[in-house]
Amino acid sequence: MKFNEDARVKIPAILHLIRLGYQYISLKDSQWDTETNIFRDLFNQSISRINQGNAELDLNGLYNQISLELENEDLGQAFFERLTSRSGIKLIDFLNFENNSFHVVTELPYEKDEDIFRPDVIVLINGMPLSFIEVKKPNNLDGIQAEHKRMKTRFQNKKFRKFVNLTQFMVFSNNMEYDDENPTPIQGAYYASPSYHESVFNYFREDPDFDFNVSLQVVSPEEELRVLKDTNLYSIKDSGEFALNKDRNTPTNRILTSLYAKERLAFILEFAFAYVKESTGLQKHIMRYPQLFATKAIERTLEQGGKKGIIWHTQGSGKTALTFYNVKYLKHYFSTKGMIPKFYFIVDRIDLLIQAGREFKSRGLVVHTIDSKEEFVQDIKANMAVHNDSGKAEITVVNIQKFKDDPSVVSNKDYQLNVQRVYFLDEVHRSYNPEGSFLANLNQSDPNAIKIGLTGTPLLGDSYNSRSLFGNYIHKYYYNASIADGYTLRLIREEIETSYQMALQKALEDIKVLEGEGKRKIVYAHPKFVEPMLDYIVEDFQNSRLRFDDNSIGGMVICDSSDQAKELFRIFQEKYEVSEPLSLAAEDPGAYGKKKTYERKVKTAALILHDIGTKQDRKEQVEAFKEGKIDFLFVFNMLLTGFDAKRLKKLYICRVIKSHNLLQALTRVNRTYKEFRYGYVVDFADIQKEFDKTNREYFNELQSELGDEIEHYSNLFKSTEEVEADIEDIKETLLYFDTTNAEAFSRQIDEINDRQEMLNITKALNTAKSLYNLIRLTGNYDLLEKLDFKMLNMLSTLANSRLSMINMKQHLDDNSETANLLNVALEDIVFAFTKVKEKEMVLADKLKNTLQRTREMLGGNFDPKDPRFISLKDELERLFKKKNLSEVTKEEMEANIEALNRIYDKAKELERKNQLLRAKYANDAKYARVHKRLVEKDPLTDKEAKLIEVLQSIKSEVDQHIMQNANILSNESFAEKMMARIVVNQIKNKFNLPVNAAQSKRIYHMIAQEYLNEFNGRAA
Repeated sequence: MKFNEDARVKIPAILHLIRLGYQYISLKDSQWDTETNIFRDLFNQSISRINQGNAELDLNGLYNQISLELENEDLGQAFFERLTSRSGIKLIDFLNFENNSFHVVTELPYEKDEDIFRPDVIVLINGMPLSFIEVKKPNNLDGIQAEHKRMKTRFQNKKFRKFVNLTQFMVFSNNMEYDDENPTPIQGAYYASPSYHESVFNYFREDPDFDFNVSLQVVSPEEELRVLKDTNLYSIKDSGEFALNKDRNTPTNRILTSLYAKERLAFILEFAFAYVKESTGLQKHIMRYPQLFATKAIERTLEQGGKKGIIWHTQGSGKTALTFYNVKYLKHYFSTKGMIPKFYFIVDRIDLLIQAGREFKSRGLVVHTIDSKEEFVQDIKANMAVHNDSGKAEITVVNIQKFKDDPSVVSNKDYQLNVQRVYFLDEVHRSYNPEGSFLANLNQSDPNAIKIGLTGTPLLGDSYNSRSLFGNYIHKYYYNASIADGYTLRLIREEIETSYQMALQKALEDIKVLEGEGKRKIVYAHPKFVEPMLDYIVEDFQNSRLRFDDNSIGGMVICDSSDQAKELFRIFQEKYEVSEPLSLAAEDPGAYGKKKTYERKVKTAALILHDIGTKQDRKEQVEAFKEGKIDFLFVFNMLLTGFDAKRLKKLYICRVIKSHNLLQALTRVNRTYKEFRYGYVVDFADIQKEFDKTNREYFNELQSELGDEIEHYSNLFKSTEEVEADIEDIKETLLYFDTTNAEAFSRQIDEINDRQEMLNITKALNTAKSLYNLIRLTGNYDLLEKLDFKMLNMLSTLANSRLSMINMKQHLDDNSETANLLNVALEDIVFAFTKVKEKEMVLADKLKNTLQRTREMLGGNFDPKDPRFISLKDELERLFKKKNLSEVTKEEMEANIEALNRIYDKAKELERKNQLLRAKYANDAKYARVHKRLVEKDPLTDKEAKLIEVLQSIKSEVDQHIMQNANILSNESFAEKMMARIVVNQIKNKFNLPVNAAQSKRIYHMIAQEYLNEFNGRAA
């Protein structure tokens, strides 16, 4: 019998596709056009059927056009547009997908001249080979990776251009489960879109929140035999290995169900592809599975009447791409409901507006950018859903500033009822304060609009959080899954210790250098501190390039202040920057050999601050960094979010960053790049405490995702009574000031020099501004009559300016002498920076994932009375009782993960042995449990093989009796007497084992109870 990839994977895959509704055809009885591999007869029959009544149908002309389009150097884009078109001559009937023809063949030669390759399984839709499957047997060392390389070589071969352009996606499988600890895809089942360069292998995991229980057809014995005969594998027909591999739940068959079940395939072919113009050329992207399920989750939310919610997808998971896919899909979705959707992408920074517009354009969307409030109000009130005449999908990119301050510019009550506005709000973990004007103005612009928030790090505060503002999570995809799927990297934190020698110790103690923000910043921006820190950074960076044998990686320094950033950049230019051509490293990454001095290897840097250079300058510098022409970026607040550069692999953190902003900053280095398994964070600021705090918050959120939404809202929005009380307090505070005349008010506060008094006035006016927006957001418009909120808003600006002036005067008075003393003292201080240790940064979802899989592994055990199971369960309970897992430091979290992994490994090994034993009894858990109890307490024999033989014989006879009379088990007394007779007869008469009456009774009682429990639906 053959025991290779054909018998173990390929033939079971073909049979599974037949179960999914595909018809197997033999190449021996078929004809196809070898130029395209399209089966002309099937093509003509199918296209005629799905275009019945279309007088313009010319099959030969159509085929010649397709053949010509497939010669394009466009990765099949022209063909794809024809394939997915719902107008004109249809190549696929998407309206009635079952109306298409579905076939599967094997070993179809993709041949041109002397070059040839034969995919294992080819899927034909209407006679067109739109997809193929390559399989390898499990544990094939020359497997998935080798296939990846072969595919790259084949698709670069221009002789195969038509085949590449025709193929929509491929599947690669060695019929093994994924190894989530290894980011390199060496085992498992993957899918990819074609590429002229290198295809990206994607994981696919079904989402448990979606019930995707596909009904399979039965493959008749005759059909199975036909496939086996056609492939010359009739010999495997009755083998146990073949029977096992036909199971619908093998890794290969699972991914075939996920991608080729007809409902799913229709969605993928029409909506799951994007042609992207990148710097390296045109790419064809296919939806990652979390993007697919997020799209379906948005649809489900809309079907249930929802108007808002959050997509919580980790940084680097492709949220801009997700928006693009949803523009495509929701345009179709609303068209079926007679609605015309109008899409907006809301950002909170001008650089993100530019970046988002560029990304959408690269994917083929028409992008309209709003440049003024007046233009925005006209856009909101316009009856048109798009600004272009081509009919192409369109999105309008808007900065949130267009929503601020003046509510009248966005108030809208006269738009057409069949226009549905859809807002995608980028990064809803920031800039969306409910007390600010943006949310209230956005709500007023169109109360019926759909608002979908996108974030990788939602706000989790008590006062307000992302979920309270934007609704429940529509879909979630966390770091642990993203890391396991190879889309993002783990992080390593390198801890740095700062030491110094002080000649003027007393002077420094007198002024308490490290107390007070201003004094600390003076020290950290001083050349005596900055220069040795920069020396450490440059040397560490160069050592990293040598260590990784990769001169293409880049570094970013997140500075303590803008002054420190400027000083670091100044010293870098003086000490390290060289005048070699910027293009040298990009053209030849190996140009800087190991024998050259490291000063020449680290060449260039850029300073990215909001007040340095123009926006265009910063844009060019960022692009130069991405292209490898700049080695370092020195930043303060800019580029910490929304900045993606795959080559950025070293992040130097020189200040503590708070809460979700910390995770945002850390994930600048988590993008996949070449063979890197980690992103590296060099920690000068001791971020550990803040990291632990943020991790705890996220763990709590992960554990209680379905918390009481009403409670969140009650915490967020003030009651009417509370608002009225605040209004009275505002009136009391401003009683002696003229709040009807801005000029008079300005003169009055100009006389104030007491900071506390000015603080009270400012606080009252800022509260009024917040109340105004909260009242509008909650719709209690009667309260707007209680105060002249528009005037108070203007007065708030004046008061804040006066308070800033008072603060500046006080700061200058307090710090002028201190600064001089510090500068003198620092001249005699020598700072040194030393690496202490490095360790992986454990994110909260890693603990959650480990906890979940441990619970699931124990929960799947079919024998809860097993002493080994009881021991593991007790061990898990002790871990929970010992300490609340949500209130732990990073070190404790790591220890908990290690403890959980130990329990998991033991539980997994126990499950493996359980399943081996269960297989001996035809997967009957009842007899596996009986077997284990006998071995533990009262063995019939010292040979387990003999025990299995006895129990198998008993099982065979008992099952035979039950099959003949199904009512036996309804009478417990009769059932036990029947089993007693069988057990005694088998043990004594057939196997002649020396068993006493008490042992016999115990055995048949156990067996009877197992059957009766099963019959009555009781737990084991």
